[in-house]
Amino acid sequence: MKATWLSDGTPIPMETLLAEGVYYEALPTEPSAYQPVMERLKSERGYVHQDEVELRPQTPNLDAICAKFDGEHLHDEDEVRFVLEGEGVFDIRSRDDRWMRVRVEVGDLIVVPAKRHHRFELTDRKTIRCVRLFQDPAGWVPHYREPDANSPSQQRSSIDP
Repeated sequence: MKATWLSDGTPIPMETLLAEGVYYEALPTEPSAYQPVMERLKSERGYVHQDEVELRPQTPNLDAICAKFDGEHLHDEDEVRFVLEGEGVFDIRSRDDRWMRVRVEVGDLIVVPAKRHHRFELTDRKTIRCVRLFQDPAGWVPHYREPDANSPSQQRSSIDP
């Protein structure tokens, strides 16, 4: 995991991410090693459903699927992802409305808190496979933030490879 302020690339300490409500943990990718952590999170945070999602260059309609995530949005519940393969980038709004960029890779567990504006995109590899946890998968709907075309904070800088 690499976390930086999008505005200037300054590293974000883990303590700052935690203070912002973003949970992170590095885990082994063998199910026998990570599953106890998933069970603990389910118990502590009320998640009731677990599945896997996989995106690859050959995934049908990949661009359309990714377009659902790259607009600034929030959810009514936490967004939980544990990366088993590939990589991706979460841009997450801080409480003072600055962008925090969090690049996740194999072994990274991230929890973006409920009602926190964020966006997600794949890196140039266009590959990610993640374990997901939900409180209510039927109700996990993105609520998009209206863009302000004059705000430089809405602009996205390129993803480093």
